Amino acid sequence: MKATKEKEADLGNGSIGKLLFRLALPAILAQIINVMYNMVDRMYIGHIPDVGPSALTGVGVTMPVIMAISAFAALVSMGGAPRASIMMGKGDNETAEKILGNCTTMLVLMAVVLTAVILLFGQPILLLFGASENTIGYAWAYMQIYGIGTLFVQISLGLNAFINAQGYAKTGMLTVAIGAVCNIILDPIFIFGLNMGVRGAALATILSQAVSFVWVLRFLSSDKSSLRIRRKNLKLSAAIILPSIGLGVSPFIMQFTESIISVCFNTSLLKYGGDIAVGAMTIMTSVMQFSMLPLQGMTQGAQPIISFNYGAGSIERVKKAFRLLLVACLAYSTLLWAIAMFLPQIFIAIFTGNAELAVYTEWAIRIYMAASLLFGIQIACQQTFIALGNALTSVFLALLRKVILLIPLIFLLPAILPDKVFGVFLAEPVADTIAVTVTSILFLREYHRLSHKKTGMS
Repeated sequence: MKATKEKEADLGNGSIGKLLFRLALPAILAQIINVMYNMVDRMYIGHIPDVGPSALTGVGVTMPVIMAISAFAALVSMGGAPRASIMMGKGDNETAEKILGNCTTMLVLMAVVLTAVILLFGQPILLLFGASENTIGYAWAYMQIYGIGTLFVQISLGLNAFINAQGYAKTGMLTVAIGAVCNIILDPIFIFGLNMGVRGAALATILSQAVSFVWVLRFLSSDKSSLRIRRKNLKLSAAIILPSIGLGVSPFIMQFTESIISVCFNTSLLKYGGDIAVGAMTIMTSVMQFSMLPLQGMTQGAQPIISFNYGAGSIERVKKAFRLLLVACLAYSTLLWAIAMFLPQIFIAIFTGNAELAVYTEWAIRIYMAASLLFGIQIACQQTFIALGNALTSVFLALLRKVILLIPLIFLLPAILPDKVFGVFLAEPVADTIAVTVTSILFLREYHRLSHKKTGMS
């Protein structure tokens, strides 16, 4: 490494507030851009003349598969990146680079397997996930093309976490921004200009991800990066990759179970409410992404600070970073909750001009997001467990909200409530409230443990 090279952020020194703002702002902007990246296809598709609502519902059914692809990227990167930050805090950049190299190899291997599964079994999977005979044509047309670009998605999402973990938040933001701008430009050209419909939307997405893929690899192979991808570190080592995957299980569960939950919601809603209920769920899933991804941007900004200083033994800086993160996440989630409760039309109009679907969604979203103001607490605490390397607690919390609570409630509440569709939507706020309560209790214990650690420990 060149001695004259400077990091974008000195994680171990200076004001925590300024440092968090400096890292979190680009990460938040990246996540907002990422929301647009994910939503722009649906925005255009929902306004295709004549077939817009059906095409939107069909593409909505593909979301579980797309979320699963992202989850596998998180399994490797969201465990590997915090471990790399902790090693950098200890001054062990050699091990940090080994983590980066092993994670790169694992991302490529998973991309190959996922591509094969999608192309071979994608259509029956989509039918299982809630596609109807009216929407399967749109869903499969989109998924066939998207599946071919799985490698681009895995690498651009997975390795970008290592850029952010080093403190290069602006570069990480550019990774997302470049792909998003390409997607926004290409979507109308392919969908309307070339009359490719949903196939055009999928093609625009994978070409845009390919641009981000090239950008990430070039940066992490250059002298601009503190950690570099080196050929000698690409050979998998159990001692390196297994702890990274172990820590990544929690974010994997958080994202992968979103896929399973989407299936549960779609199949239940198709049964009780038909295609219009599934269409409303597609819109609400997009709105929830808007709620979640900026929160994830805040935690991405805080993660390198917390992990680096925890590795360096600067416990007071760890605690201060968490307190600032908690306040920021809670303020944001409260704002989103207020908009969803009192001005849901702002969100709904983005995705559909169909009056019947809009009215239905306006009713449903107030139920579905009733407890979303509490989620700032959930994500701040849960992601801090990951940043501290506490794999077991973070895995339990991820399982608690999604698997132990939400999935059973999706089927239990409609069985005991007279309004079946209301019962399906109510499962979300009930699960959120219980999960936040448990998470808060566990984190208070963790915070107390941190308070008894000596600053300066190695």
